[in-house]
Parts: sequence; structure tokens; C-alpha cells
Amino acid sequence: MSHPVSASVRTEAAAPTAAELLDFVRRSAADAELIASLPLDPEGRTWVRLEGPGGSEAWLIGWPPGTGTGWHDHAESHGAFATATGELKENSLTVRLPASGWKTLELNEGVDRERQLGVGKSRSFGKHHVHEVLNESTTEHAVSVHAYYPPLPLLRRFSRSGAVLRLEQVERPEDWQ
Repeated sequence: MSHPVSASVRTEAAAPTAAELLDFVRRSAADAELIASLPLDPEGRTWVRLEGPGGSEAWLIGWPPGTGTGWHDHAESHGAFATATGELKENSLTVRLPASGWKTLELNEGVDRERQLGVGKSRSFGKHHVHEVLNESTTEHAVSVHAYYPPLPLLRRFSRSGAVLRLEQVERPEDWQ
């Protein structure tokens, strides 16, 4: 006698959750062979694209001493990153910015956050997360792993002077190739 078997067939991979992205960057950052494969430049950041989970965009990034990203967001993507070597500092804002239609915003007091991410430390973040990531060391490289989903549709870059945040540039994937 045969019994009916229930099977669900997936034709499309499910979007990775923030927890899955965080797990991916943590595991990748702990992979000594992967980390050692990244060529490091003494003057500029280096990066290699990785195969992220569920169609996510992932990067292995080298940070020479004194380098950083500047203020930016990842538009509609959520993501995670983990430090593999060295230490990174993340400055972030606890305010969601309008998606469009502005050039300059005055930020309220109390919206700034600072986080140190040493070896093995990681974090995830949601859509429209505004931050800058820095390697403040004067002597040591840092290496980190980053993952985003959906793959970055654009990146908005900002300048900051005190409480004033100014939209400076919108970059699209073709700008990074």
C-alpha cells in the first residue's frame, strides 16, 4: 500500500533574512583561508565579490589604516557585516531618512550611535540604514565581510557637517564595475 507523499517544489529561492546574512558574514569572516586570499593595498580599500546566500550581494573588503566609507546608505537593501581582522568603527544614525525629494536635512540631537567591531564582531541592519565604517588604526589593516539583499540597487552618499546631513551623490551598480 502506498502512502501519499506531500512535497513542495520551490522554483525560486527565498530571500535571505537578516539572520541568514549575519550567519553568512560571521562564517565567512571566520574562514582564515578566504581572509588570507584578499590582496591588501597599503593605500586604498580592496574588495572581492563573494557568492552570498539566496542571491544576496556579498563582498570581502580590505581596509588600510585610516580609511573609511564616508556616510552612506544601502537604499532598499538590508544587510550585515563582520570584522575578520583588525577593528572597524561604525558611526550610524537612528533616524530613517526620506527615500527621495531632499538634499539637506538637519538632524535632531541624540540620533548618533557609535559601535566598535573587533575581530569576530558583527552586526545586521535594515533598509535605509545610514552609516559610515572606518578603520581608525594608524598601523593595522582590517578585513571584513559584507552581505546585502536585495543586491544593492543604489547607494546614496552623504556629507555631514555637525547636525547637517547633505545628499551628495547617488551611485548605481554600473558605477562600481
